[in-house]
Amino acid sequence: MLPLDPQADRGRRAWVACPNCDDRSGCDACRRGDACTAHWRYLLSNTGSLLHLQCPSCTHVWTHETHFGATRKTR
Repeated sequence: MLPLDPQADRGRRAWVACPNCDDRSGCDACRRGDACTAHWRYLLSNTGSLLHLQCPSCTHVWTHETHFGATRKTR
């Protein structure tokens, strides 16, 4: 397991499924798409619509493209 990133801050969170663990399974709030108080991710940083996240449950780090707002230009 990785340690938490130094940029991890509970004040910057996102509600995205972790691609590494299934910690949201069985959660009614997550199934409804609500902002669950237990299954959020650290939002480490973002570049336009690309989010850099870390899961507090398994500490997996990944990027997630939201396709929302200011999208990045592709070459």
